[in-house]
Amino acid sequence: MSNTSAIAPTAGNKAPRRFVFVLLENFTMLSFASAIDCLRLANRRLGREHYTWILCGEDTETVTCSTQTTIKLDVGLEELKRDDTIVLCGGLEIQKATTKRLLNWLRREARRGPPIVGLCTAAYTMAKAGLMDGKRATIHWENQDSFAEEFDEVELSKAVFTIDGNRMTTAGGTSSIDLFLKLIAQDLGEDIANWVADQQIYNSIRTDQDTQRLSVPTRIGVRHPKLSMVIQMMEANIEEPISPSLLAKDVGMSTRQLERLFRRYLNRSPKRYYMELRLQKARNLLMQTDMSVINVALACGFASPSHFSKCYRAHYETTPYRERGSQSAQAPA
Repeated sequence: MSNTSAIAPTAGNKAPRRFVFVLLENFTMLSFASAIDCLRLANRRLGREHYTWILCGEDTETVTCSTQTTIKLDVGLEELKRDDTIVLCGGLEIQKATTKRLLNWLRREARRGPPIVGLCTAAYTMAKAGLMDGKRATIHWENQDSFAEEFDEVELSKAVFTIDGNRMTTAGGTSSIDLFLKLIAQDLGEDIANWVADQQIYNSIRTDQDTQRLSVPTRIGVRHPKLSMVIQMMEANIEEPISPSLLAKDVGMSTRQLERLFRRYLNRSPKRYYMELRLQKARNLLMQTDMSVINVALACGFASPSHFSKCYRAHYETTPYRERGSQSAQAPA
């Protein structure tokens, strides 16, 4: 297939737009590769270099991604060009990867007013640098609880990506494709963006109105509207749990009917299912934040640390204190 059959008429004489991919330690390969491949394919379609990119990091030589693959870097954290777009690539252990040196560099570069993109968990780094105050952002669903607790000045979204002025964030994985297709469409037109999507066999382009997680019926493997409504209410009310009787009333059922519904489809009581949701959030907060065990307990609807510890031990066979201690012990130096 020819690369030169469709060239955007408005982009013919423009200098290439450069993206600076800042690879944080343990970054997610899929998010990074999805983004950069969109740019490569757009260039291929145009038959010229409309986009260029460099790889940047704290180390001037290499960085290791979450698959333990080592990537060669082009530059360290140096001063960038005026028209560069910064793309922060996050992944695992984002708190550890967000160093003081990186934050200082990011704040300095942000003063120039460049577009800044955060892939996967990099919204954390942007928020830590103070770049997202009063703005809308998203982050991978596994990190949403801890992000919301730490950055209450940021409007957290569950969308696959967000754009708020010159600040852009994605939820990770293939959501990089959705954001970069939008950027390409803005630059070069919908036809070029759609061609790139076709090349990637990507036939369901999402917008910033699409949420990142599967629907409740898909996740639990059950298509029962009232059951889905109850679970959605549970997920939205972790800090202040709603009683089974009120949940049942809200969907027009008796408490006994709700009990039967949960037993039939999920093999557990509503109370047990709700408890598992709360404990799952608690575990995320213990693993991803420095919140005290007492504050984690309160954030997950437990009236006392002792009750929280008892329930946690029954479900995970360890205490919240030991869970956090084991994580610290396993963390690489």
